[in-house]
Amino acid sequence: MARMYSRKKGKSKSKKPLVKTKSIWVTYSPKEVESLVLKIAKLGNTTSQIGLILRDSYGIPEVRDITKKKITQILEENKLKPEIPEDLRALIKKDIHLMKHLEENKKDMTAKRGLQLTESKINRLVKYYKRTDKLPQDWKFDKDKAKLIIG
Repeated sequence: MARMYSRKKGKSKSKKPLVKTKSIWVTYSPKEVESLVLKIAKLGNTTSQIGLILRDSYGIPEVRDITKKKITQILEENKLKPEIPEDLRALIKKDIHLMKHLEENKKDMTAKRGLQLTESKINRLVKYYKRTDKLPQDWKFDKDKAKLIIG
């Protein structure tokens, strides 16, 4: 998400190479990579965790370069895609954690501000996902239901 409420410009980080070619040291075929993705997904990992596991344990730097599909596309084809996108789920978890903290520490105004910012990010993301048809149009963020679904 963009930095809307501060004047900071973000974090510097490494960039991926511009040339999208299959790495020389990768010996896996596209079907093998897809089966690995499905095996790791069935263990309950998110898409970013799947990418990290493939990179660190199997030496696969980029799934898209080998299979010509993203991890989410592979999960969609095999009906393993989660109903709530990963970034929205992470923001909802953060929101639940902040609500629990505020129940114990009622005078923590910094946390209250953080909760407001997190909820506005959730609402912006929900609006985007409804517009791009990744969430149903009648989906609505409800704090009580979120505790049951994610908590």
